[in-house]
Amino acid sequence: MIADPSSNPADAEANLLSVRGIGKVFVTKRSFLGRTLASLRAVDDVDLDVAAGETLGLIGENGCGKSTLGRLVLRLIEPSAGTVRFDGRDITKLDEAALRPLRRRMQIIFQDPMSALNPRMTVRAALGEPLRIHGLVKTADEEEARVAELLGKVGLRKEHMNRYPHEFSGGQRQRIVIARALTVGPELIVCDEPVAALDVSIQAQVVNLLKDLQDELGLAYLFVAHDLSVVRFMSRRVAVMYLGRIVELASAESIYEGPKHPYTKALLSAIPVPDPNAVDDPQRPARIVLAGEPPSPTDPPAGCPFHPRCPIARKGLCDVERPLLRTIGDTKVACHLAE
Repeated sequence: MIADPSSNPADAEANLLSVRGIGKVFVTKRSFLGRTLASLRAVDDVDLDVAAGETLGLIGENGCGKSTLGRLVLRLIEPSAGTVRFDGRDITKLDEAALRPLRRRMQIIFQDPMSALNPRMTVRAALGEPLRIHGLVKTADEEEARVAELLGKVGLRKEHMNRYPHEFSGGQRQRIVIARALTVGPELIVCDEPVAALDVSIQAQVVNLLKDLQDELGLAYLFVAHDLSVVRFMSRRVAVMYLGRIVELASAESIYEGPKHPYTKALLSAIPVPDPNAVDDPQRPARIVLAGEPPSPTDPPAGCPFHPRCPIARKGLCDVERPLLRTIGDTKVACHLAE
């Protein structure tokens, strides 16, 4: 059963994926004796939940930690702190042998399909390899039939299986990457900006494909993207990240129709308007231009990490005390001044 999109379930056992206090610190400089001299906190104390069959969108500026968080929940990167529970089981400390059976149930779609595919492997080899590794096929004929079936699911033909990645367009290559993610029957897929490298005309086709596959197979997505329109179309709930932290989390409707965090408001005000006449529409929120650049994660500011750029920051509060996520209506927001 799909969770209420307006909720942020507190019961970790009720969710397919439940992340608590996850963090990742990368050491950027060490002394000759191995002491840490400088570090970068890419993800900082993040909580999130994804129910079976749900899409949680994850948005924010480049470098805010979205992709790192996606890799952390799959244990492609080892967390520095916190826990990841998949289907009620804590996978944070599992060794590779214990984690391997769960790999089938958690997959990822990378941003650049060309770099995600081995240029020396045909499509049949790329899709057949995980089938053989996980013992899902027993004969070559069975493997060929399964590969052909997977290609059909993503809109490609059987004769495509003997071609190499360079023989396909960008959109076709991303369909192959999606088919490869489906080979082992996953329940959760991390979509790491899956349409960012594609032409605009192809993006809608791939997004619709992901939506159709979710409806058909009951997939859960953690959908990482910076295209706010795509996230709105795909997601039931949306989390907004800034400098490694979640600053707002709510249903997609609440985020897009009534954002509460000043950073979320600034992001949404920057969405391009296709109708030039709508730019001057008094009903449209005014464009919010943020001052300066995002702070460096190697030297984050004290207090609220957004306060140096925030148009409503209050001195003596926002620059001193870091806000925690609090609930306002159906929204969780990390802002002292949000109402």
